[in-house]
Amino acid sequence: MKNFRYNVEGMVSIGEIVLENGATLPDVTLAYERVGREGAPVVLVCHALTGTHQTVGTSEEPGWWSGLIGEGKSIDLTKYEVITFNVLGGCAGSTGPTSQSPQGTPYRGNFPNVTVRDLVHTQKRALQKLGIETLHAVIGGSLGGMQAVEWATMYPTTVERLVLLASTPAFSAYGIAFNHLAKEAILLDPAFRGGEYEGNENLRGLSIARQLGMVTYRSGALFQERFQRHLQEEANDEGLPFYAVESYLEYQGNKLQKRFDANSYVRLLDTMNSHDIGRERGGWQEAATLITANVICVGYTQDLVYPPEEIQAFAEAVDHGTFHLVDTVFGHDGFLVEFERWGHFVSEALEKSVCKEENQLSG
Repeated sequence: MKNFRYNVEGMVSIGEIVLENGATLPDVTLAYERVGREGAPVVLVCHALTGTHQTVGTSEEPGWWSGLIGEGKSIDLTKYEVITFNVLGGCAGSTGPTSQSPQGTPYRGNFPNVTVRDLVHTQKRALQKLGIETLHAVIGGSLGGMQAVEWATMYPTTVERLVLLASTPAFSAYGIAFNHLAKEAILLDPAFRGGEYEGNENLRGLSIARQLGMVTYRSGALFQERFQRHLQEEANDEGLPFYAVESYLEYQGNKLQKRFDANSYVRLLDTMNSHDIGRERGGWQEAATLITANVICVGYTQDLVYPPEEIQAFAEAVDHGTFHLVDTVFGHDGFLVEFERWGHFVSEALEKSVCKEENQLSG
């Protein structure tokens, strides 16, 4: 198709950034993927904790949202141009703990804390560098949803539509509690060495942190349905029974350990903890009044950390909000699977005319 991009990846340098905590990063670069119809309305996709900018990817290596984004899919690349940035503090090309510091060595554990607002601010600068001033929509789930809702709050005249998936206007104490346990698993690992490790190979703490996350991302019903009390053929190292669910968690932890930087994981957990659109704005309900975009919220049943009722309350608080509930055993991870069950909410949101006159709340 004429003027159709596919799998265009690049880097954009945005220069010096002053973070919310006052720290300065002298030369920030963000990696991005830009796909779709050139000149079409732009949809910004924000990724979750261990995601990357590769939402579509390639036929050989599909991206993490390739089931939702593509020609003829819920986010139709024949109609829209989609951009995703690897977040500041990430480890897939953007400035983060693995990047070179001004001292000529990697930042590692010395990389400063960044907030969700810092992530959004850097993305705004990057879009300006790419010549993009307005966004047809911003969409994201989990940490991606935190960025999306902060986008609509920080830059209301830039964002026409907000699609919020499995995310709330402020991160809960329950979520912070789980993040604390995950951080402790990493920080107390002797191989972590205060963030000055050379590689992830021996970081058992990172694997455990990921396994803990997997328990919160999925529901108990799904674990029971998939694994029950099935045993693996071989016992564990202590000669005790090794259950299929244990094997699954070990696999997920070891997989992340091979591809994700532990310092980035710790920093982004703190980033998630910082999320509250109501901070210094009089509470999240007051901050919600700043949002002028059409807001479409999707919650998922059995989501432990981002309760659907809190997402619905946010939809009710904005001027133009719609809430949808997806019944699923996948819990929080519902926004990464079963696109056929909820993808139409996204496509309808993108097609819907921007309404500025009356609230449109539906269940």
